[in-house]
Amino acid sequence: MEARVGVTGARRLLGGLRDVMAGDGNAQERLDRIVRLIAADMEAEVCSAYIMRAGDILELCATEGLFPESVHRTRLRVGEGLVGAIAATARPLALSDAQAHPAFAYRPETGEEVYHSLMGVPILRSGRVSGVLVVQNRSQRHYTDEVIEALQTVAMVLAELVATGSLVDVEEQHPTQGIATLPHRLDGVRLNSGLAIGTAVLHEPAIVIRQLVAEDPEAEAVRLGIAIEEMQRSIDRMLSSSDLAHGGEHRDILETYRMFAEDRGWLGRIREAVESGLTAEAAVQKVRDDTRARMKQISDPYIRERLTDLEDLANRLQHHLSGGVITAAAETEAEDVVLVARSMGPAELMDYDRKRLRALVLEEGSPSSHVAVVARALDIPVVGRVKGAIAQIDAGDQVVVDGDNAQVLVRPSEDVQAAVETRLAERRSRKASYQALRELPAVTRDGVAIGLMMNAGLLIDLPELEATRADGIGLYRTELPFMARQDFPNVADQTELYARVLEQAQGKPVVFRTLDVGGDKLLPYMPETVEENPAMGWRALRISLDRPGMLRQQLRALLLAANGRPLSIMFPMVAEVAEFATARRILNMELQRLGPRGKPLPSSLRVGAMLEVPALIWQLEALCRQVDFISVGSNDLMQFLFAKDRGNARLAERYDVLAPGALTCLAEIVRAADQGGVTLSLCGEMAGSPVEAMALIGLGFRNLSMSPSAIGPVKAMVRSLDVGPLRQYLAVVTRLPDHSLREKLREFARDHGISI
Repeated sequence: MEARVGVTGARRLLGGLRDVMAGDGNAQERLDRIVRLIAADMEAEVCSAYIMRAGDILELCATEGLFPESVHRTRLRVGEGLVGAIAATARPLALSDAQAHPAFAYRPETGEEVYHSLMGVPILRSGRVSGVLVVQNRSQRHYTDEVIEALQTVAMVLAELVATGSLVDVEEQHPTQGIATLPHRLDGVRLNSGLAIGTAVLHEPAIVIRQLVAEDPEAEAVRLGIAIEEMQRSIDRMLSSSDLAHGGEHRDILETYRMFAEDRGWLGRIREAVESGLTAEAAVQKVRDDTRARMKQISDPYIRERLTDLEDLANRLQHHLSGGVITAAAETEAEDVVLVARSMGPAELMDYDRKRLRALVLEEGSPSSHVAVVARALDIPVVGRVKGAIAQIDAGDQVVVDGDNAQVLVRPSEDVQAAVETRLAERRSRKASYQALRELPAVTRDGVAIGLMMNAGLLIDLPELEATRADGIGLYRTELPFMARQDFPNVADQTELYARVLEQAQGKPVVFRTLDVGGDKLLPYMPETVEENPAMGWRALRISLDRPGMLRQQLRALLLAANGRPLSIMFPMVAEVAEFATARRILNMELQRLGPRGKPLPSSLRVGAMLEVPALIWQLEALCRQVDFISVGSNDLMQFLFAKDRGNARLAERYDVLAPGALTCLAEIVRAADQGGVTLSLCGEMAGSPVEAMALIGLGFRNLSMSPSAIGPVKAMVRSLDVGPLRQYLAVVTRLPDHSLREKLREFARDHGISI
């Protein structure tokens, strides 16, 4: 029987559906005919259609085979029973013995107890589940992949009937939040800092598919082939545009995006859907909806990013088929655009006029997502994971995006708008004043010189060295380019990258941190490990020491890249001196390996450790005898010191890095480093905040590394500071039992005219 549901059978079934959809009768009558048609064609005793209602309720709206009186009476919650499980996962389910499944829920009013086999698929439209389509058989039947595929194709056509609102009101299917037009605030996650105000433009790339079932599948296959070629050519043109011609991680990401546009598996699934009888547009949409459903089941950020790229490509291909604009980019006339989207691929963002694009709001996204990386290259604020953004923001709304505080203000009052404009004007003024300080040294009023370095991890960050006049790069995160690749880069590729970093640094010092992966930074070519607390798990130097071949390749590349220049290497997350000693022995092995081969070695080599694990504080005397420098990683150190998960919103305001205990801990590190004669620096969010940087300088830190945008404000603070009085003040207040010294330090700054 399954042989009937091949390409020919699928086309015949779609043809019958097309006749029903075009025929007489209301939506309920057509739905009744559809379930009868499916049951007959698939030789199933039962075919039932469940439609989503408000409150995540699935209502049986039509059936062939179950008791007729159960129609509009039987209701299941999403997640309840097998039908609810299909809706919850948005994935097909095929069972030869359905009643043995633990999720099976018996409903006596349906009479389904005599049916043993069940196969169901979600009714998907625009990635949302709007219902479930089910067939059942009395015998224990094995449903083949071809049968499942055919029912998924039918469900896609059925989704259009549901979308009309004739069965269940559209507003009930996707209820609004009841916000109306009142001003309100949405919270999210900071993907890029900054502040912007502008007009909301909804990035609605989906197009209306006028025809789902093909009249001539062969002609549709030709149309699809032409559109694929046009899409690939347009991506090539985008990549050759002048403002993207230079290197950088965002360039690597867009090159990877082009590779996906030629992916045989993805294109093959679309071609198969066309062969089954769908139009080219409908075939692309079918594969796109399946991709969206898969995204909901995957937590791995790297794989989710791959699937986001595929959805972006599906949208692009649909518009090449329809001849329409790619996105709202070509239609908006707003001068200040705040783009609102569920998710975006990196190329979609590039479709917008960068001169008018002010900010980006996403319902999804992560700091390492491809669109976030490209947005940082464009220097626009981004807030991600904003729940309900599309439902609560209308096109044309005034929107404030506060990337610093991860907030989105929708339809702000005139007072709020005026306050934001004032803040923006102040930012522009401060930026101008910081520019005036660029050529001046970072020296306090009482003559203490402070080294202000910048953090980097991408080639596109390096021009900031000249723009900010930073003293060098205090932290170069080597892992970021690794995360954008499909496989581990070889020694030659790594050498080329590190050499370019040193060349662009133009003689300023660069501290390369070896791979700090694991935890929330995953490499696609390494086996994923499930850990209850990945931040304190298998990551950073622990992985490198367990995979010494990987570490040796990176160290070899760094030594070769130096090519006779000075080189500084830092090992992350050192928990004990023995770990550092092992890593340094591996480095010495690479030095001995390259020496006899006539390769130019670094003119000087400095090797240091990141102090992020509190246990290392009590080993500093021994550590100082082996290192050339120590860099405090304040983000992780404070996380571990307070046993505080940085990603836990409930703890965000509970602990403060300016608490007496935290500052006393940092003072002890300064004392030990001074006693051991070792250069000490701090890289992390503390270094980039003027108030916190002031406290660090008062404790004795003389080298700070921060984001490029923070150098101006911190330099202004340094040049207005007298260290002597601050040191005396800290000696007193750090003995207090206060929760935080932040306000006391702010008052001290105000009283002493310190720019914070």
